[in-house]
Amino acid sequence: MVKFPEADVRLFRNKFVCRRCKSVLRSPPRKVTEGQVKCRLCAGKKFKPKRKK
Repeated sequence: MVKFPEADVRLFRNKFVCRRCKSVLRSPPRKVTEGQVKCRLCAGKKFKPKRKK
């Protein structure tokens, strides 16, 4: 877990990972759930939130 809340925001807020090619994208969660965002590399539209270890 991250020690500082500022670091938590920088590393995890609004970051999503493409399920097909595993590239990281920053976007508002509303746009991701509505399918308005696509991956830069593979043009996929399925994303998951970045995992907190």
